[in-house]
Amino acid sequence: MPNIKSYIPQNSNPLQEKFVCYIMQRGKKHLARQIFKDTLKIMAERGAKNPEKTFETAVTNVKPSLEVRPKRIAGAVYQIPMEVTANRQQMLAFRWLLTSARDKKGKKMADKLAGELMEAAEGIGNAVKKKEDSHRMAAANKAFAHFARF
Repeated sequence: MPNIKSYIPQNSNPLQEKFVCYIMQRGKKHLARQIFKDTLKIMAERGAKNPEKTFETAVTNVKPSLEVRPKRIAGAVYQIPMEVTANRQQMLAFRWLLTSARDKKGKKMADKLAGELMEAAEGIGNAVKKKEDSHRMAAANKAFAHFARF
């Protein structure tokens, strides 16, 4: 079986390739790569010194460490705070970044995504707000944490 790194372009890393797959819709990977490349170019034009590093910082700032999960116990449904696994953290971060970028209207996707990534790298924006809401909900339901072992 060939090494997977041979399929990754020279100027990309696995995190960026995974993000491109999340951007992709209807199997149009070439279009998704073009959007991501344009996003990095726009970020550089807007003043990001290193767009790849800004992208990684944005994803790190959006990753949640806690979330609530509903659990039915004795006829009642409790929202139980639980830690998020590393794969799910990355998936939620990508999903929240793309959803908040797609919700903006009137611009090209590369412009919207560049704006959202730069805001997330600074710790502001809709995706970071979604993470904070998730943490706030987990803190509010901390009293039900003892139900997690059932």
